[in-house]
Amino acid sequence: MISKLLRTIIMGPPGSGKGTISQRIMKDFDMKHLSSGDVLRKQIFERTAAGIEAEKYIAQGQLVPDLTMVNLIFNELEKLENHSWLLDGFPRTVAQAKEVLDRGPIDAVINLNVPFEVIIDRIKGRWTHPASGRIYHTVFNPPSKEGIDDVTGEPLIQRDDDRPETVRKRLEGYQLSTQPVLHFFNDKKLLKEFTGKYSNELWPLVHDYLATKTAPVQYTRYK
Repeated sequence: MISKLLRTIIMGPPGSGKGTISQRIMKDFDMKHLSSGDVLRKQIFERTAAGIEAEKYIAQGQLVPDLTMVNLIFNELEKLENHSWLLDGFPRTVAQAKEVLDRGPIDAVINLNVPFEVIIDRIKGRWTHPASGRIYHTVFNPPSKEGIDDVTGEPLIQRDDDRPETVRKRLEGYQLSTQPVLHFFNDKKLLKEFTGKYSNELWPLVHDYLATKTAPVQYTRYK
């Protein structure tokens, strides 16, 4: 099978395993990963026209306008004309999504649908050693002694961002803002949703779907 270029968008709420799945897609399908946050910082650092414009809005505490964000992203996508890519964290609005499709074809939009309760249970188990940034998890990576850093013996804390009520609020905000974008891509028959609790459960489904779009470089199994 001859491999074809694959232009893909991945979406999913915070804590859904989007970063893990993205890494596996990059490895198995030889794709370049573009995070909207990384692109924004890069364009500002390189002093591109779009980067300078975006910096002005950020400095004033304002959201970067849709068209400016699209220009930032496409400044990078144009460098990947002959390479498959995976776009992460963008588009965030229907206006951005429309502009993306106006500028070029998209082969697939993947959405990771992980129940909010699963995400909250996963995140609320995180505990942090504030001085070093070491992260523990009560289930997946517990400290040797509950509530105590293994290295220093100092107390661990739970960050405000990891508290269940904060996580739920963030997830509800994400759902409210992205649901119209998902509906838009679904209407365009581009959206493919994968429902599950864990990355290792979702990954074979994502891989098999993308393999129908192009020839994978490999298939990495994870236990």
